[in-house]
Amino acid sequence: MIACLGRIVQDTDADSIPDDDVSTLSESLDLQGTIESGGITGVADKDFGGLYSVKPLALIKPSGTEDIARVVKAASQTSHLTVAARGNGHSINGQAMADGGLVIDMRSTEENHFKPLTIDGSHYIDVSGGALWEDVLRRCVSMFRLAPRSWTDYLSLTVGGTLSNAGVSGQAFRFGPQTSNVTELEVVTGKGEITVCSETQNSELFFGALGGLGQLGIITRARVKLQQAPDMVRWIRLVYTEFEEFTRDAEFLVTQEEGESFDYVEGFVFSNSDDPINGWPSVPLDPDHEFNPAHIPQTASSVLYCLEVALHYRNSDRPSTVDTAVSRLLERLGFIQLLKFQLNVSYVEFLLRVKQVEEHAKANGNWDSPHPWLNIFISKSSIVDFDRTVFRKMLKDGVGGPMLIYPLLRSKWDSRTSVVLPEGEIFYIVALLRFVPKGPTVEKLVAQNHEIIKWCNKEGLDFKLYLPHYQSKEDWKRHFGNQWTRFVERKTSFDPMAILAPGQKIFKRTHIIKP
Repeated sequence: MIACLGRIVQDTDADSIPDDDVSTLSESLDLQGTIESGGITGVADKDFGGLYSVKPLALIKPSGTEDIARVVKAASQTSHLTVAARGNGHSINGQAMADGGLVIDMRSTEENHFKPLTIDGSHYIDVSGGALWEDVLRRCVSMFRLAPRSWTDYLSLTVGGTLSNAGVSGQAFRFGPQTSNVTELEVVTGKGEITVCSETQNSELFFGALGGLGQLGIITRARVKLQQAPDMVRWIRLVYTEFEEFTRDAEFLVTQEEGESFDYVEGFVFSNSDDPINGWPSVPLDPDHEFNPAHIPQTASSVLYCLEVALHYRNSDRPSTVDTAVSRLLERLGFIQLLKFQLNVSYVEFLLRVKQVEEHAKANGNWDSPHPWLNIFISKSSIVDFDRTVFRKMLKDGVGGPMLIYPLLRSKWDSRTSVVLPEGEIFYIVALLRFVPKGPTVEKLVAQNHEIIKWCNKEGLDFKLYLPHYQSKEDWKRHFGNQWTRFVERKTSFDPMAILAPGQKIFKRTHIIKP
């Protein structure tokens, strides 16, 4: 096996690898799955961001965890071969790519685990790291009337992929991110070892892999907390002109006890214009709803704010009961009363709401265009300054897609994981979700992202990139701050030769990790 790999990796140009060498590699590894090379690895040299493209040596489609362990162990016995786990390809900056290395298609393992458990009266589901969250949702609801507690907005993402970052949506204020809603993982480390870990078993690997950007191991199975799934959702959007009122109400809602607030709280910024993508038309929930700009005060600025909330309920609940509960929650909020939009949808339909956006974007050709997205965690102490300069000036005309902003609570996140957060109990996620055509515009928007980050640094804002992407070790050290030493120690323990996730550009392939 080692001789075979040594011969192949002498030439890292994937196009020049003979098919028989790859066939030999497959035989040497004794995989139950398959290995693809040359032109048919195309899916592995691109991602949703569309900003980077590098060719791997081969694309591995494992049949299960043992295949993945064999691949990683084989790579560890070479001088420079790397391994990247690829979920559904939704990285933005090439994080799941491996230049001249091996890319593992985790989707081929999606059916390997799906087992419900009840432990001490609580419900869980064991699912594959390669399973899509949307499939986990459908199956759990249809089979057990149960569902995970914490989600992402877009559910065509793999379980292992989001857990390697955090996994954030409008439920995170109550239940924390997805990384706070798993109790056990199965991980293939950078040594090629298959390890089951939890808070009490191999805990350093468990917490390190959660939010670990794929640096410590490949998540092949996760045990996810479940709750009773509601039948329906009252989905509501409320418009504000003043940022201070918008944030005051959002922070009020996310700090209330369960039963005293909505079940989902998010928000977004939009242009005070009739632009169909970035302006008023982006707010109504139904084509029959009309946004009447006559209700906007003359004193409004270049941008407006929308608080998006949702309340769960049962089919057996009387409509008047739901109306009363919603009215009670809304009566303390300071939105523009005549700019309220609401819709009743099923729970599954609500959670899959971005799927409709995807279908529309695919129909008009925008889904496969580049997506220079930027995601930032910003502390409450810095968010007003960010709004004043970034939203109201730099981005006042929009970004060609949603500009999300909503508060999160630090106490719902476990500080033992590898996720890095700004200071303070309340912080905000800001997500600039751009959809742009190919061409010079892409470079311009990437430059604008860099300008925003540069401005945040210059003004001393307390922020951290979510789904971070840096090019230098110094930038990564700055990102991790006082957690850098712990992160390096974990890397040294579980991936000492820096084989895993080379696309993150944190560590260089070596035999020793240097702090």
